[in-house]
Parts: sequence; C-alpha cells; structure tokens
Amino acid sequence: MRPRPRMSSRGERRKRFSVDDLFADTRRQAVGVSELTEAKQIQLDRIEPDPEQPRREFDPERLDELASSIRSEGILQPIAVRYLAERDVYIVVHGERRWRAARQAGLESIPAIVRDVPEDRRLLQQLMENIVREDLNALDRAHALRALKTRMQDAPWEQVAQAVGIRRSRLFQLLGTEKLSPRIQDALRQGIVSEKQTRAVQALPDDIQDELAEGLLSGTLQPSDLDAAARALRDTTSLDEARNTLATYQGSTPVDGQGNAHIEKVRRLTRNLTRALGVLDPKDAEELSDDLEALSDEIENLTGSSREGNRAHS
Repeated sequence: MRPRPRMSSRGERRKRFSVDDLFADTRRQAVGVSELTEAKQIQLDRIEPDPEQPRREFDPERLDELASSIRSEGILQPIAVRYLAERDVYIVVHGERRWRAARQAGLESIPAIVRDVPEDRRLLQQLMENIVREDLNALDRAHALRALKTRMQDAPWEQVAQAVGIRRSRLFQLLGTEKLSPRIQDALRQGIVSEKQTRAVQALPDDIQDELAEGLLSGTLQPSDLDAAARALRDTTSLDEARNTLATYQGSTPVDGQGNAHIEKVRRLTRNLTRALGVLDPKDAEELSDDLEALSDEIENLTGSSREGNRAHS
C-alpha cells in the first residue's frame, strides 16, 4: 500500500519545489511575468524580403532615422520570419523596415520569431495588416486591396471593406489612385501630394495628368493648387489649351494677410486632430475622420478663393 502524501495543518498537500523554483525571480516586478524564449538571433544575410509584400516604397529618411536608433539602442522588437526549406532561407513576414534598417546600421544579425503559418493565411493576414496602416501610401494600399479581393475568391468589394474594417467609400477612394498616370503616382509615392489632392486628377487623360505631374515635380505647381487646377482642366480638349490653363496656377504664392493667418491656424488644428485619430476608439475615429475630411474641403475652398482673389487683383 502506497503511503499517503503528507498534508499541511490545513489538510492541503504540500507544494513540491523543483530546481527552477530555487532560481525563480521573486521580485515584485516579476509577478505575473514569464520569459519568452521563442525569438532567435538570425544572420541578416539569411533573411530575404517577401516578394509579395504590399509595401513597395520605404521612405529613405525614415530608414536613416531607424538605422540611427538601432545603432544606439539596438533592435527593441523582434521581426517575424518564416523558414523556406527548399532554399534554406528565412522570409520576412513582419518587420521588413526594421530588417532593412538593421542592414543599414551595419548589424550582422537580428532577433526574429520564426512562424509556421499556412501560405494562404499568411498572405491574407499580411494584406489585411498593410491595408489598415496609414503610413503605407494610398497606391500600395490600393494594390493590397486588389490582391486581397483575389485571395478572397473575388469577393464583392463591400465584403473586402468589411474584412479590413474600412468604409466602402474609403475603399473606392484608395482604388481611385490606380487611375492616375505613372508620373502622378510617383508624386503620390514620394509624398509630394496626398491621395485626397489627386481625386480630381483621376478623370483627366494621362497626357494632361503628366503636365500636372511636371509642375508638381519641378515645384512650379503647389500641391495645394492641384485640385483647383485639375477641376479647371476638366473640359480641356487639347494639350496646348491645358498648358495655357495650367500657367495661371503655376508659380502662385500664398497671400499675406489676416485671412491666411486664420487659414493656417485651422490647418494646424486639423493636423493635431489627425494625429489624435491614432489613439481614439475606431468608431469615434471614423466619425472624426469624416468631420476632418469635410473641414479639409472647406479649407481648400477658402484657400482657393483667396488665391483667385489675389489673381484678380494682380
């Protein structure tokens, strides 16, 4: 007959201790905390970017800043990779910007979590995460939306919008960037213009769009004038006519005065509100986003009216 376990004075079994218990961290900050050991240190030359990554462009200035931070602070968050057995390499799942910056910083290896995720699920997750990222330019988000639609077996756009949690109207605004000429798309990718500023451009022929792009890239056309210029070019029938119309918008400068001071103040407030979107509840953020869009339209109307008045008196 096996002996009964020894009991405490309260009738409970005594706790058995292991060797690990002897070395356990009993400090207050360790309560409720467990060590994660799944991250591995992987050589950078064994890691490759994902060719199906929706992000096509990486801001060189932001990469420089991140590389500088990595040199002084190291990698604060592991990237995620998957192992490709047939080539014996690791493919980036999340954190390509950190991987690029680590290479730029001169590191030889990087902490990474190796994930074994089914291909279809990985691609869906990657696409969905990139679509909702505001730091990804609108054109790359549009490409990701189209790829996601294909992965969802050509589901209706309404279903795609629901899957990623964005409004249907916002989805079509992003897709509209695919109607832009390659040169306007370049300006969008470089951050010279915003997606909103290009909406009136999308209905124009490519050759007229390229004229607008030339002005933007050369600096003779201000991004804030793009919408008004595009609307003025709607009924243009020839390239020469378009150039003559566009000349009235090129080289314009802001008007000094109290009215413009008020406009700039509202713009600053709008930028502050935009930054606040990132910390709001999603439903509240969506409502505020609609209000900001309406406010932005009004600011552009005021700015355009101010410029038109200035031209009339010049």
